[in-house]
Amino acid sequence: MEQQSPPASSSTTVTSTTPLLPQNHPWWHRHFHMNNSLSSELSGAVGDLGTFIPIVLTLTLVSHLDLSTTLIFTALYNITTGLLFHIPMPVQPMKSIAAVAVSETPHLTTSQIATAGASTAAVLFFLGATGLMSTLYRLLPLPVVRGIQLSQGLSFAFSAIKYIRYNQDFVASKATTPRAWLGLDGLVVALSSLLFLVIFTGSGDHYDRNGSDDDQPRRRNSKRLRILGSIPAALIVFLLGLVLCFIRDPSIFGDIKFGPSKIGFLSITWNDWKVGFLKGAVPQIPLSVLNSVIAVCKLSGDLFPDRELSAAKVSVSVGVMNLVGCWFGAMPVCHGAGGLAGQYRFGARSGWSVVYLGIGKLIIGLVFGNSFVRILNQFPIGILGVLLLFAGIELAMASRDMNSKEESFVMLVCAAVSLTGSSAALGFVCGILLFLLLKLRKMEYSGSNPGFSKFKFDSTVDAETSSIP
Repeated sequence: MEQQSPPASSSTTVTSTTPLLPQNHPWWHRHFHMNNSLSSELSGAVGDLGTFIPIVLTLTLVSHLDLSTTLIFTALYNITTGLLFHIPMPVQPMKSIAAVAVSETPHLTTSQIATAGASTAAVLFFLGATGLMSTLYRLLPLPVVRGIQLSQGLSFAFSAIKYIRYNQDFVASKATTPRAWLGLDGLVVALSSLLFLVIFTGSGDHYDRNGSDDDQPRRRNSKRLRILGSIPAALIVFLLGLVLCFIRDPSIFGDIKFGPSKIGFLSITWNDWKVGFLKGAVPQIPLSVLNSVIAVCKLSGDLFPDRELSAAKVSVSVGVMNLVGCWFGAMPVCHGAGGLAGQYRFGARSGWSVVYLGIGKLIIGLVFGNSFVRILNQFPIGILGVLLLFAGIELAMASRDMNSKEESFVMLVCAAVSLTGSSAALGFVCGILLFLLLKLRKMEYSGSNPGFSKFKFDSTVDAETSSIP
C-alpha cells in the first residue's frame, strides 16, 4: 500500500501568488475600466477650463461665434477622444487663430475663423496620414520639445497671474484696473480658491501607498493625504464660480432661453478662404504641430508611460475634428499640452474624465444654447486664473528632466525666445539651430590620408544629449 507523503512543514510552505484562473480581461475592460475614483476624474475634468472659457467667451462676444454649436461639437470631440485615446485628452481652442480673430481690424468673421481652422486641420491631417508627423516626432531633440513645453507652461502661468491681479476686458484683449480685495470676484475669493487647491491637491504628487504596518506616522500621513485627495477640489472651485455667476447678476435667470440654436452650414466665399488661411492658419500651423501634437505626445509618455500617444493618430485626430465641425461654425480646436497637464494635475487619470466633461458640455449646449454666454460673462475671472495657474505650472514642470547643462541650455534658450518673441515657431527654429551647433562643436576631425577625411562625434560628450526615442 502506497504511503502518503507527510504534509509540508510551515517553514517549507511556499505561498503561490499565481491566480488559479488566468486574469485575461476582455478588450473592453482593459480600455474602458476606470481604476481612478469618480471624484478625482470629475475634478480633473475641469482642469483645462481656465483656457477654454476665456477664449470661447471672447470669440462669442467679439466674432459672434455660435456658442451652442461650439459646445455641442466640442462635447462630441471630448467623448470620442476620451474613448479612443484612454487618457484625459483635452479639446482646446486654437489659440493663435483666436488671437488673430479678435486683434485684427476688422475682426475675423465666423466664416474666416472656420476656414482658418479647416486649413490648419487639412495640413495636420496630411502630416498624420502620411506618417510625416511620426518622423518629425522621432527626430526632434528632447531639449527643444522641453523648451516649447516650458515656454507654453510659463505663458499660461503669466496669464493666470494677470487674471488674478487685474480685471480683464476680453473684448479688448487687455487687463484694465487692479482687482479689488473684496467682492464676488475679488482677490480674497481668488486667493482662497488658490489656498483651497493647494491644501487638497498639494504639489500634484501621489500620496505614498507603500508605508509599512509598523510605520505609524507614515500610515497616518498616508491616510490623511488619501482623504484630502479624495475630495474633488477643482470641481468644487468651479461650481463655486458658477454659483457666484448668479449671485453677481441675478438678472441671468430672466435672460436664459432654453434649447440649442439651429445648426447649419456656413456660407463661405473665396475671400474667406484667402483671409482665413493667410491671417489665421499660417501662424497657427507651427503652433499646432509643436504644442498640439509633439508636446502632447511627449507629455502623455511622461504622465502615462504605458499609454504614450502616437503622433500620427493625434495629428489625424486634430484634422478630423475640424474638417467636420468648422463647416457648421464650431470653434477650431486642437489637443493642447496645457490642457492635458491641467486635467492630470487635478486628478484625471483616464479617458473617462473628458467623457464626463463632454457629457456636461452636451447638456449645457442642448439645454441652455447661446444664452449660456450670459452665465460665462459673469464667471469670476480670478477663479479661472487660479485653474490656469495650476495647469501652466504642471506643464512647465515637465521640463525638469534635463540632466545636463547642455540640455538645459538648449531648453532655456528655446523657451526664452518663444516667450519674448511670442512665437513657438521662432523658439523652435532657434532651439534646433543651437542644438545642431552644439553637436557640430563636439565633432572631432580625423584623417590619415590627404584625400580622405571624416568627422566623428565624441561619444563621451554626445551621450549627454538625448532625443525623443
